[in-house]
Amino acid sequence: MAVTAAAPTLLLRYADVGVATYGSLRVVGHRDTTVTWVLDESAMAAARDLLTDALPDPRSAESIPESIERALTAGSFATPTAEAHLAGVLGEALIPEPGWRLLAERAPTAGAVLFVAPTGRLAQVPWSAIAMPGDGRRLVEVIDTLFAVPPNIANAPRRPSPHRRDGAPVLVLDPRVPGQLPDSALGSVLGRPDPGTPVARHFAEMMRRRPVLPETGSAVELFRRPDADRGWLAALLDRRPSRLLYVGHATAADGANGRADRAALHLAETQPLTAAELMATALPMPARVALLACASGGDYRFDEATGLVAALVLGGAVLVTATLWSLPTTAGYRRFSRGTSESADPMADVVIGVDRAHEEADAGRAVNAWQRGQLARWRAGDVAASPLYWAALATFAVDGAR
Repeated sequence: MAVTAAAPTLLLRYADVGVATYGSLRVVGHRDTTVTWVLDESAMAAARDLLTDALPDPRSAESIPESIERALTAGSFATPTAEAHLAGVLGEALIPEPGWRLLAERAPTAGAVLFVAPTGRLAQVPWSAIAMPGDGRRLVEVIDTLFAVPPNIANAPRRPSPHRRDGAPVLVLDPRVPGQLPDSALGSVLGRPDPGTPVARHFAEMMRRRPVLPETGSAVELFRRPDADRGWLAALLDRRPSRLLYVGHATAADGANGRADRAALHLAETQPLTAAELMATALPMPARVALLACASGGDYRFDEATGLVAALVLGGAVLVTATLWSLPTTAGYRRFSRGTSESADPMADVVIGVDRAHEEADAGRAVNAWQRGQLARWRAGDVAASPLYWAALATFAVDGAR
């Protein structure tokens, strides 16, 4: 999509001040358009309860399988009716009528985009999916919706990488973590490598069109690699790739008591690769990165937003698509999903959808377009188009990237 000089950029920003959360919406460069408000705490408490019930993150004494079963069968993302109710509650609680009116007025302009900057209390809100009161349209249907890179990172010394469209992408697909069985906590995300699966066919077709990194004889050799460790990744990133796609496990730092820089990616070695290590080693990153891993986009859960997204941006990335919560693995989805075929694989769908989007001229907008397509399927009754996957996506952009 071509963006003209007149294309409006809107900023939706929140701030926690004591027990209160304040919100503001403005058109960048037009301060007279600013709308401000205070969130109603009782409405937010109800919304948080529904959202906590919806997400596949373990609550209190829940095991991981129990949390996935709850999310897929009983939570607010389990059926289109329940999800529409959650979207409506969030839309009414988070943005007042004047804010929605400003969005509706500016969104029709070609190239309009909204950047969201939430707080720790709102860090896992599925912003793309919240609904306009009395209308039903989701935010991502009203306007393309991206995340602002936290100011402490956007304004830090860094060297943004140029977007090299002709370079080879680095594909880190479900690396084999030592000592982990395929069905264990850090086991396979995408299931047994098989050339007949949709995700393997997708990358096989890509390999017929362009080179990829690492070089392999077949697409199936890209998956579950036992050599995908720090050194392997660093060597591939030194080859100036066009982009990076990581599909695997991440460890999210504890938002209440932990530190953002302890968030980590799991590679084919015992010790995970932390955000702190990424920043300390200044591992060079391409302009575009996708991290499809548990809560990899959780930077805003912390006062010091120095998590995985921050580390990638400091390393050179200007557009990062990550996830706000844990995604059920292919095996987990098939174990607990109801009313879908045995071949349904929303984890593969999100990998393919994001990978294709990151090939487009405006990758963040393309991710939004894919989300709108999934929403249409979901509304039509296709429960395999689960919002546990598409609504989890958050694309962080800086330096004019869209």
